[in-house]
Amino acid sequence: MGQLKFNKVEILGILVIEPRVFKDERGFFMESYNIDNFKEAGFTAPFVQDNHSLSNKGVLRGLHYQNHPSPMGKLVKCVKGKIFDVGVDIRKGSPTFGSWYGEVLSGENMKMIYFPPGFAHGFLCLEDDTHVWYKCTGVYSGTNESAIIWNDPDINVAWPLNEVGGEPILSPKDKVHPQLKNAVNNHKWGEADF
Repeated sequence: MGQLKFNKVEILGILVIEPRVFKDERGFFMESYNIDNFKEAGFTAPFVQDNHSLSNKGVLRGLHYQNHPSPMGKLVKCVKGKIFDVGVDIRKGSPTFGSWYGEVLSGENMKMIYFPPGFAHGFLCLEDDTHVWYKCTGVYSGTNESAIIWNDPDINVAWPLNEVGGEPILSPKDKVHPQLKNAVNNHKWGEADF
């Protein structure tokens, strides 16, 4: 039996992953990635880049994605602190196009979420000194990066802004992204993708 439990959600392609955590008086041990467990869950895309961010309470990063020819799936884990992690389905032709999924990830619950290519990703930091680490199936490409405004009324993500005291802290770029209906998305995903 694997060290990782894979849970599917209502939007096809998203996986919520719960590791087995072994705790004792010294601390804990867990596997966050095991290629055999991922293959058993039907996941075959290779990870080619790891990223790590540090943010304080109230920072919102997103909703980011990459277009073809360099799409990017993300396996997201909050190593320390707490985030509300969100993925929006932007796969043209998907029955859940424009739908979002969100869940709290924290250093305490140790859950991870995998968002495949074709999802815009973002998170709201719910605590200071929050570290987020994610493995990517694509290499960063400034030419192909794109984003959707975090508060697109057509998507209506239920960000827990009450937990951070109101409006989020955004980068200058994240303040001016287009709505999904006006965003760049140059790929119609195949039916096998959803």
